[in-house]
This record gives sequence, C-alpha cells and structure tokens, in this order.
Amino acid sequence: MSQTRSELAVLGMDCAECTLHVRQAIAALPGVRGVEVFLAAEKAVVDYDAAQVDLPAIRKAVQSAGYQAPAAGAGEDVSESLAQTSARFGRAVLWVLGLVFGAVLLVVVAGEWLGLFEAVTARVPWPIGWLIVFVGWVPVLRNVIAAARRGQATAHTLMSLGVLAALVVGEWTTAAIVVFFMRVGDYVEHFTAERARRAVKDLTALAPKQARVLRDGVEAMVAVDQVAVGEVVVVRPGEQIPVDGVAVEGSAMVDQATLTGEPLPAEAGPGTRVFAATLVRLGSLRVRAEQVGRDTTFGRVIRMVEDAERHRADVQRLADRFSAYFLPFVGLIALLTFVLRRDPLATAAVLVVACSCAIALATPIAVLASIGAGAKRGLLVKGGKYLELLDRADVLLIDKTGTLTLGQPQITDVVSLDGMTPDTLLALAAGAERYSEHPLAEAVRRASQAHGQELAAPSHFEALPGFGVRAQIDGRQVTVGSRRILAGGPLPAQAQGLEADGKTLLYVTVDGQPQGVLAATDTIRPEVPAALAALRGLGIERIELLTGDNPRTAAALAEPLGVAYQAELLPADKLEVVRRYQAQGKTVVMVGDGVNDAPALAQADVGIAMGAAGSDIAAEAAHVVLLRDDWALVPEALRIARRTMRVVRTNIGYTLVYNLVGLTAAALGWLSPVFAAVAQSIPDLIILANSSRLLRQK
Repeated sequence: MSQTRSELAVLGMDCAECTLHVRQAIAALPGVRGVEVFLAAEKAVVDYDAAQVDLPAIRKAVQSAGYQAPAAGAGEDVSESLAQTSARFGRAVLWVLGLVFGAVLLVVVAGEWLGLFEAVTARVPWPIGWLIVFVGWVPVLRNVIAAARRGQATAHTLMSLGVLAALVVGEWTTAAIVVFFMRVGDYVEHFTAERARRAVKDLTALAPKQARVLRDGVEAMVAVDQVAVGEVVVVRPGEQIPVDGVAVEGSAMVDQATLTGEPLPAEAGPGTRVFAATLVRLGSLRVRAEQVGRDTTFGRVIRMVEDAERHRADVQRLADRFSAYFLPFVGLIALLTFVLRRDPLATAAVLVVACSCAIALATPIAVLASIGAGAKRGLLVKGGKYLELLDRADVLLIDKTGTLTLGQPQITDVVSLDGMTPDTLLALAAGAERYSEHPLAEAVRRASQAHGQELAAPSHFEALPGFGVRAQIDGRQVTVGSRRILAGGPLPAQAQGLEADGKTLLYVTVDGQPQGVLAATDTIRPEVPAALAALRGLGIERIELLTGDNPRTAAALAEPLGVAYQAELLPADKLEVVRRYQAQGKTVVMVGDGVNDAPALAQADVGIAMGAAGSDIAAEAAHVVLLRDDWALVPEALRIARRTMRVVRTNIGYTLVYNLVGLTAAALGWLSPVFAAVAQSIPDLIILANSSRLLRQK
C-alpha cells in the first residue's frame, strides 16, 4: 500500500455544511484513508492509497459536490485574484446590492401588505411566471439535485421545497421572491465566510513572493520557492527579507512587526538571525538562507493559523451536531404544519425560514476572526479548543529561566575547591557546556570568553535532563549541573550563602569529585508584575512557579511576586504537577520556553510558549505560541479568549432563539413565505457584524 498525503485547494465553501459535503465526497472514494477540510484556509488535506486513487479523481469528486478544486498553484492564483477583486470592488458591490436589496424589500413589503402581488399574478401567464422563477432557481436546484443523489439534504433543499410548494399552489410571485432572497442569502453567506477568512488572507498576503539571489556574483530575481538553502540573498532598503537565515554582510534596522507584532525595529548585522516577511527599514543585508518558503518561521505561522480549524472548540462541535439534526427537525415541523393546518403556504414558510448555516457559522466566524487578529500581533492560538480552555483557566504554572526571567543570566561568582584555580574551574565548566543550549550554559561560555579563555572541545558530550551535562575533556570526566550531580554529598560551605542571596548555582565535578560552584543571577522581566496582576484580575485562582532551582533561590524570586513555588523539580516532576492539578478538576495553563518544558506544555490544558520565533520545539509542544518575549501577551491571550467565547455564546443564543421564533411564526401562519425569505437572510448578517468586532481587538 502506497500511503500519500496531499493538500488541494477547494473554492466555493461558505459554511460548515459545505466542508461536510466536501469531506463526504472525498471520503467516499476507494483508497481514501482520511480527509480534513478547512473552511478558512479553503483546502482539503487527504490521506490516500496512491495505488487506488489519484489527485485528479479527488478533484473530480470535489467538483461533483458542487465546488471548485483547481490544480496545484492555480487555486492560490484564483483565490488571490478573487481576494483582489473583492477588495477593489467590494464596497461598490455592497453599495449597489444594498440599494437593490432595499428596493426589492420595499416592493415586497408594500406588495405583501397592499395585496399587489395577487393583481400582478393574475395578469401574467403562469408559464412566464415559472420561467422567471427558474432563471434564478436553476443554479441552486442543480446543487440540490446533486446533493440528493449523494443522499444529502441541505438548507437549499428545504427552501427549494418551499419554492416548489409555492409554484404548485399558483403563487409564482411568492416563489420568485423566495428565490431572490435565497440568492441574496447565498451572497451574504459567501461574504460572511470571506470576512472570516480575511485575517488569514491578510496574513498570507504578507509572505514574500520574490528574492534577489546572489548567483555567480550576479544578482537575480527569482520566486521565493526557487531559493535553495545555503544561497545568499540580497535585501535592499524597504524590501522584505524573503528567507530565515543569518546575516553575513551589511547592517540594517529590521522591522519585525509582521512576525512578532513588535513595533520597534531591531538592529541586524553579521551573525544576526533574521526572519522571512520582516522588513529592512534602514541599510541593507546579505543573508544566507537556512529555511525557505513554508519552512520559515512565517511559513509555520501561516500553516498554524490555517490549521487552527483542526482543533475545534467543544461548543463548535455541539453546534455542528445540532446542525446535522436541524434540517430533519425542520422537515418534521413542515410536515406537521401541513398535516395539522392543511396550509401549503405556511408549510412553505417553515421550509424557507430555517437558518441552518447561521448556526454552523456562529462559532467558526468568531474563532477565525480572533485567531487571525492575534496572529498579526505575534500571538498564535492553534484552535478554538484552546480559546475555550483559556476562557475557563483557573491555574497558571510558570517556568523560571527564559520565561519569568530574561533568560540572560550572568556568572557572578566562581568558587573553586581542593586547590583548583577559579580560571581552571571556569574553563572546564565552559568546555563541558560547549554544546548545551540552556541559558545557564550560555552564561558560563560568555564568562569563560570574557576571561580570554578558548573553549575546549569535549571528546564526548551528554545532556542529563534535570541534572546538567556530562563531558569528556582531556581524559577527564566533567559534570556541570544542579546539586543533584553531587548524589547527596555535602554542599560546599560557600553554597549556602550564595543560595541565600537568591542566586542559581551550578556545581562542577571532575572524575566524580566536587571541584567548585558557579553562581549566576538572572533578571525578572520588567513587565511580569503587571502581567501577573492582570491575570489575577482575570480570575486566575492560583499562580505557581515551577523550577529546578533550590528552595532558597525559588523563594527569593517568587515571594516578591506573590506567587507560590515548587523547587528542585525535574521535567518529569513538572509534568506530574500539571497532572495533579488536572486531577483536581482544574484547567491548567503552563507558560514555558518550549524547550525544557515541552512535556509539561503538551500535558497542560493550554501550553503557552514564550518567545518561540524560529523554535520548532516550542511551536510543536505549545498550544499558544508567543512570537516575542512579552509577558503582556499572556493576559492578552486570556482577554481574547474571554471576548471570543462571549461572542460565540451570543451568536449561538441569538441564532437558536431566532430560528425558534421564526419556525413558530411560520407554522402558525403569522409569517408568509415572502417574509420568511426575507427573515432567512438576516441571521448571517447579525453574526457577521457581531463577530467582526473581534477583528478590531486592541
């Protein structure tokens, strides 16, 4: 069996019902093992056996369901063209549509109240009336028939039955007006879906399209996807950096707002790591490419936002399940209306007034608006599920190094034992830490280099999670790490005084014998106190620091901030703390740097990775990714979640009440098919207006 995964563009989807139809059409093909369809990203991800089915067959299945599935590359071009056309003519089209809609609505209302329709109907031969109806109805009817062949019913199925009922009783004018408002409703749903996609498309539009590559000493403009890893790209003032890489020549001020939301530009020069989609404001750079296209940090951002629909909120799943039963329920109400009242027009009104798409759109519109708006500010949420969990959060657990602190510790003390000189101790420790990525390891290396020492190259290196590192240097085994490496042995006398000062200690052993202690200090991020106060104001019941440091150091850091702490924890211990709170029924948020805390971040109900730009581990482990080191984004994530879920609950409550009132009024004969058609197009507009507020979050 040849298992293959492919992505294909799917255009023309306007609501969750559309994604269901596409999913069912693809899943029915032999050899398809799994399929996911994304409304906002306008794509399907299909796992299939290439020996049984191919992409052309999958595209044909999508087209048979009534949607477009252009070939690779064409979908992006078509989507981009449609977006540009919409942006260029959107206001004018809406203005004209508003005038037409208003005029027709006025005529409908006046005609219905004054009884003009009956006079018009009497003067026009029924074949001409039917022809008028079918001109607008045929495109819809074609899709209804195609769905019926697949054993599916849609909102248009019910409305088409209403149109048919009106025609049968000779009310072709009513049928024509129902068709008109059916088409208006289709446009509204399409516009609503496009509005939800706007944040995603705006983000995608920021991706660089071309790069100036240096080849054989000559600059050549090429498409970004044609840049090879290792090539040097030239970026001039005012141009986007097209790749992730390292600057090898030049100097510039780089505006990273598109990636991190940070408004102040950062200085870049040789050795500086830079990212795709950021903008060179002053100066110029030559950058050696390390990641290109979808592998860049910005590419991963787009991919995470597109795939956010994969992690749907429970309330959205509930709405989807409700939608699945809603159409049969409406059909039953219509049948009972006809049986009990013997009124075809009241039956038609019941079929027409139902707003199933409004229920399906109530959650994804709001969620996509918030996710897209947050991404522009450097705050990535991987799905509505995590917005819903953030809304319920009551426990916050925090890592220390690189999270609560700046992650730039400085070595302040070098205490040697047994006659070893401080310089020798520092040189051995720096050599052992040469290949470690921990911030404390970087501090040791900086201190060694500041003393003019050359880093030794260990012949063997081993990371010991929760303990430290072990390395072989010049035939000696050197271990650097927490007090655990002493295996319960006595602490040096000087260590207690350093711990009392709140310093983090690194112990050094050589061939199993303690040889000294290195003390380091780090600085709490300046925005942390205000952020913690904001989190308490948002209802977080308990905030707790989890650290591998000793209790004295942990207390010196936690007590001024007014938070609880647990010290001397291994990564497995942090994981167990998360599980313990979850067993108590708490919704746990874990904030870490995404590297050492990956297990706890993944286990938490919501894991938040700080400063994760360029970090694959952080992006994979966490559920919320902060692309810049700014604690103000943590309470902001909770605020966004609270606002989003309020809008979702409002949307769902409104659509349920609206449908209940509409169905009741139609069944009792208080709502004619004409006014039912008008009423059917209103909920989508209300949901759009309510959810669009999230796009303007400050």
